[in-house]
Amino acid sequence: MQFFRRTAAIIGACITLSLSSGTAFAEQAVPSVISACEPGYACETPLPVKVVIVSLFEIGNDEGDVAGEFQLWKERRGLTMRIPFPQSFHDLYYNPETQVLGMVTGIGTARSTAATMALGLDQRFDLTKAYWLVAGIAGIDPEDASIGSVAWSRYVVDGDLAHEIDPREIPTDWSFGYFPRGTKGPNDMTGKPDPSGGEVFQLNPSLEAWAYNLTKDIELPDSEEIAAERAKFVDYPHAQEPPFVLEGEQLSAMTFWHGKLMTDWANSWVRYWTSGKGEFVTSAMEDTGVLTSLTYLDEIGRANRDRVLVMRAGSNFTMPPPGVDAATYLLRENEGYAGLEAAVENLYTVGSKVVDELLDHWDRYEAVTP
Repeated sequence: MQFFRRTAAIIGACITLSLSSGTAFAEQAVPSVISACEPGYACETPLPVKVVIVSLFEIGNDEGDVAGEFQLWKERRGLTMRIPFPQSFHDLYYNPETQVLGMVTGIGTARSTAATMALGLDQRFDLTKAYWLVAGIAGIDPEDASIGSVAWSRYVVDGDLAHEIDPREIPTDWSFGYFPRGTKGPNDMTGKPDPSGGEVFQLNPSLEAWAYNLTKDIELPDSEEIAAERAKFVDYPHAQEPPFVLEGEQLSAMTFWHGKLMTDWANSWVRYWTSGKGEFVTSAMEDTGVLTSLTYLDEIGRANRDRVLVMRAGSNFTMPPPGVDAATYLLRENEGYAGLEAAVENLYTVGSKVVDELLDHWDRYEAVTP
């Protein structure tokens, strides 16, 4: 706030009408002190950032149509200052009053890694005290929760770095043809996972627990549509519950996998990489990329790795209900996730509780991480 009070007398407040992704909306002009700074070059007056909202994709326009992960944050958080970000997938949006910055990385680990590193190295922003909130939709394991539920990750596990043999050629005693590097097969769980290899990231335990405890009692809305979908999972008690907030690990992989056998693999994979401490709950694509970049940025003081939170909301189940084959269910879900609307709404509801707490008590959280 002090930065903008100092510069307000010089640059004033300017609101312009602009077009973004084909939609007309009010957009706040970038202050001249920032617009004079070129992406990738030194900037004498970087924008202070308290919270970075990390969305992974948007469906169509940034506002005014079916909401993806970014739209509700942009509309409801007043992210009206558009900042060009040519070195990445999507322009950035900022609220100068709250100092919240919103980014869209693009789908997949490659884009999320590049986008996070590009932002972290962009000298137009002061991110040294920023909290990072990764908020995205996901597949969710019906053993653990229902669609619409929101899971805070304690660990994020990579599902791409691996050995693989076609399942039609695996030994008869192997459950999967996909197994961790450094092991002798999927049955070899005796090795000690190496956290330095990029396959597993542990989130700051105290920060994650703080966020979970702050939000665990939020009552999330239910709907007839998601109730009808979860009712099909007759053998899965947690899948039949209305949406709720829980803790559970996120598995990031570039392949959109699906099915009962793949869900069994995901549970085994997460157990191995977390040494039995983690529980697979959500599947997505980007989070290990975000954490890889933030880990490196922390090394040069451009970001604080201990100020990262990851939450994922179930937009679809990771496997079909009893009596439906995996291929049929996957292809049907690709036409529209049953829990998409609930997932993006609940992401905002739960995530906003954390953002509001940080902003309302910044005097407490600026210097000391919960």
